Amino acid sequence: MIEAEWWDYEDPAELAEAVAGDVGFIIESALDARGQCLLALPGGQTPLPIYEKLAKAKIDWKRVTIIPTDERIVAMTDPLSNAAALARVFLPKGARVVPVISEKAPDYRSAGMAADARLQDFPWPPDLVWLGVGTDGHTASIFAGPDLDDALGAPKARRAVGVMPDPLPPEAPVARVTLTKAAILSARTVMLVLTGKEKKKLLERALKEGASSSLPIGRVLADAEQAIDIHWSE
Repeated sequence: MIEAEWWDYEDPAELAEAVAGDVGFIIESALDARGQCLLALPGGQTPLPIYEKLAKAKIDWKRVTIIPTDERIVAMTDPLSNAAALARVFLPKGARVVPVISEKAPDYRSAGMAADARLQDFPWPPDLVWLGVGTDGHTASIFAGPDLDDALGAPKARRAVGVMPDPLPPEAPVARVTLTKAAILSARTVMLVLTGKEKKKLLERALKEGASSSLPIGRVLADAEQAIDIHWSE
């Protein structure tokens, strides 16, 4: 049984205020305990107003390292780049924002191996892995398709893999690199942030089905040993 705690908000503005506060607390706690903080943050539109609020917090950002939970295999100058979106918000604050892909990789599987090698140099585990969920049930870039089992079943030491969603999402029809299930669940805190009734219903189903779910998010969370915080608004 997946242990999840839901936090419901009246609107996205209230959601943004609460989540920014929670993440700020996680960062400060990590800095107090270990002198540094590692965050794995998602791309997409839902987190952006939360990031903007979070960036205003009085935090020693120079001791914070941020990696994307997943990345589209595109150049940093491409509008689809998650690392570039994170960098625009947090680099001016002094945080270290680290891309995980190499544009020189010959194919997506090689890109995944290069990302894993890069992540091996980081102080693990992350203090926070922040996940979203798509209307198809994907999370990070763990999609249904031929590479699903690689992302779900990678050994604990493996932190990232390359994936080719099938079908490709129309809004971003490119191959990806994603944190593995093991890397996600190794985090000290795992948080989901989502909006809309459709996604809430889908996530409730995935949580109920767990390991037997056809939805990647259900398969990922099925082995979680920590409680999952879920923040939702319409």
